[in-house]
Amino acid sequence: MAEQAPAYIYLAFVFAYGTQVLHTSRNFLLSSLIIAGLGSFVTIPLAGHLSDLIGRKRMYLIGSVATGIFGFVYFAMLNTMIPAWIFLAIFLSFVPHDLMYGPQAALIAECFTPRLRYSGTSIGYQLASVIAGGPAPLIATALLAATGSGYAIAAYIAACAVVSIVATVMMPDYTNRDISQEHA
Repeated sequence: MAEQAPAYIYLAFVFAYGTQVLHTSRNFLLSSLIIAGLGSFVTIPLAGHLSDLIGRKRMYLIGSVATGIFGFVYFAMLNTMIPAWIFLAIFLSFVPHDLMYGPQAALIAECFTPRLRYSGTSIGYQLASVIAGGPAPLIATALLAATGSGYAIAAYIAACAVVSIVATVMMPDYTNRDISQEHA
């Protein structure tokens, strides 16, 4: 939830919010997103490496908490309507996502025995995309229409983060453990 829903808001919904609420050009928003994506070439592998050192579960929890908090910071920065702050908000929005995305594949895969690993990982990830990611821009649009505030969307992002935090806390941590054997 905390990785998928906010990512779709930051990647897709930002165009509607940026052009209709902030009156910012699509080209500026697209350029900002491209640069932020290029920054992810550094932050995703770095997050994966850090998860090898401190634990995948811990890194994912750090990313989830950061995501829950950053939604409010994100809309505050966007609402300044100052291009530099808008760019920075977009660029920084990828960082909490990347903190989760870097360790995510290993974190999820380690929860399954070798016999079920590929299917279990794929089903879990794809269901999250359908349940959390796909409807997120629609939910954000509805929240904006109902409240007129980006902070309602930030509250939705925070709620998604809480779901991920609770689910992640309940997961076992297999970092640096042998996961090659079948479990009973």
